[in-house]
Amino acid sequence: MKIKILSLLVIFLLLSCKNGQKKGNKTDEKNDSSAITEVESFKGQQVTGVTSTDKGRLFVNFPRWRKGVNNSVVEIIPNSDPESYPNESWNSWEIGEPIAENKFIGVQSVLAFEDKLYVLDTRSQLFQNVMDAPRIFVFDLATATLSKTYTLEEASYHKDSYINDLRVDKKKNRIYLTDSGHPGLVIVDIDSGKTRRVLNEHSSTTAEQSYLTFGEKKWENTIHSDGIALDTENERLFYHALTGYRLYSISTDALKAEDDKPIEDQVTFETKTAAPDGMIFDGEGNLYFADLEHHKIQYRTPKGNIYTLAEGEQIRWADTFSIYEDYLYFTNSRIHEVGADISSMTFSLNKIKLPSSREAH
Repeated sequence: MKIKILSLLVIFLLLSCKNGQKKGNKTDEKNDSSAITEVESFKGQQVTGVTSTDKGRLFVNFPRWRKGVNNSVVEIIPNSDPESYPNESWNSWEIGEPIAENKFIGVQSVLAFEDKLYVLDTRSQLFQNVMDAPRIFVFDLATATLSKTYTLEEASYHKDSYINDLRVDKKKNRIYLTDSGHPGLVIVDIDSGKTRRVLNEHSSTTAEQSYLTFGEKKWENTIHSDGIALDTENERLFYHALTGYRLYSISTDALKAEDDKPIEDQVTFETKTAAPDGMIFDGEGNLYFADLEHHKIQYRTPKGNIYTLAEGEQIRWADTFSIYEDYLYFTNSRIHEVGADISSMTFSLNKIKLPSSREAH
């Protein structure tokens, strides 16, 4: 009888350990929020985008959502004040002035890729309709001079478009953009400069709801296709509406199709996630994004598991991400907190070390 009891106990313990291990693989691991380091702060200047070059040069941008934007794009200089990029003239446009070709109007995103800095200008001010065609200014990082301008063709955008974020696909020789004002994606041919719109008003690019919830407070806004990330290893483009909880992807090969139907048929629903803003892949295939409503930064592994990297009050609408030397850089744009006057508010650029254990998930 004792032998039977001991055998049952051994079996029970083995099953418990096995179940514990399975449960552990799904545990929401997270770094202590104290590991977050503030890199730079901006008083009265609402930062959104951030990007790092391969050599660690950092750039951020400030959209023209209100008057009093000192610069559209700056470079973060260690142990010094941020500097207007590429110069003060490009950043000198003010609301009420005539639009100018070689001045930023409303910059929403910046992206450093190889030896170039891509500056996405919505050509929109104060959340109003576009003033002229949205465009991407491409600067040579070695000389800080304009090397190319991609201007969206008329069929690629709408009056209420807000072209939000971008990724460069070297393999396919394209640039992909999201439109958060009027749901859809835009594809730019790098060589010819031709642009075309896909997934216009498609369910995957359309917001699921018109608000997010922060505690007991509703932040009411309808934001369509916003975050975008390119999985270069598997040649898939991922995207997500901001006011929504569904992550989608599509093969970059499918985006070669000239007709809408074949493209729409190739859209894949990946998973439900928290409501994010920007997104980024690391070199191991992990997808980083924010849980805006709960002040978190999370990541999804190639296996599809979702973990929390960090959470807490140091994360206040983690807007955009960039990665350099195993650090994740992110901006706190505090979009859910702002009012008409932000002169006394501080917005920040921060960094946190990527988890060394993420390879095991």
